[in-house]
Amino acid sequence: MKALVNLQVVPIGTEVSVSRYVAACERVLAEAGLSYELHANGTNIEGEWDPVFAAIRRCHEAVHALGAPRIQTFISVGTRTDRDQSLRDKVAALARHRNAPR
Repeated sequence: MKALVNLQVVPIGTEVSVSRYVAACERVLAEAGLSYELHANGTNIEGEWDPVFAAIRRCHEAVHALGAPRIQTFISVGTRTDRDQSLRDKVAALARHRNAPR
């Protein structure tokens, strides 16, 4: 089953800046071959359920390996059975509505 995921991995007990932890998680997603987009407060991920959640586990492992003693993760997951949908499809649909006459 394909999943569209918004992921926030928040290391706790570390320095204020979390960019090195985000970079470690981004490397995991790239190595997994998943489609993803970083944004200001998280990462959107697109892929089959099992590989996506396996990568999220590896993100946790990578962040812990950098010394984060604790992690709080927020995950929002969307799935569809009526059709295949990508992150780009969702953004394009929004753009169509944004540009439609009121």
